[in-house]
Amino acid sequence: MGAAHSASEEVRELEGKTGFSSDQIEQLHRRFKQLSGDQPTIRNLRKGPSGLADEINFEDFLTIMSYFRPIDTTMDEEQVELSRKEKLRFLFHMYDSDSDGRITLEEYRNVVEELLSGNPHIEKESARSIADGAMMEAASVCMGQMEPDQVYEGITFEDFLKIWQGIDIETKMHVRFLNMEAMALCH
Repeated sequence: MGAAHSASEEVRELEGKTGFSSDQIEQLHRRFKQLSGDQPTIRNLRKGPSGLADEINFEDFLTIMSYFRPIDTTMDEEQVELSRKEKLRFLFHMYDSDSDGRITLEEYRNVVEELLSGNPHIEKESARSIADGAMMEAASVCMGQMEPDQVYEGITFEDFLKIWQGIDIETKMHVRFLNMEAMALCH
């Protein structure tokens, strides 16, 4: 009974930390076990000196996934805006690999090259051109018309918010929990 009691306490603690329900935590745990091959950690999520952990445990996984919680219909505008900023801060940190508060061209190139590396039709130079073009676009959105000798040092979080202004990430960047009973009825 002691072990079951401590397991339920742990679930309640995870609910409080992440905002997921116990059912959602159970579904995410099943997914974590699939991804980890039933091991206690998931290894090698991202290569290179990215600053991200080489392996994460289930609690780390839940914390990361909590950024992708669906918007709660009971949230007011201020809470929705806070959730949006948290999601954007999470995305910003994915690009800002040295955690200096600025996404440089080199950091952006690395992420774009990594994302496109699985596509056999896009060469490294093309990926680099895509990153360079996106960084030029970011500079024009954030700084306006630049002088020829002016250098854009990188995207700050405030710049990142400007770039994402008007883009609906709330409904696009979230975990979908499928109702298993409804799925069973569909088959």
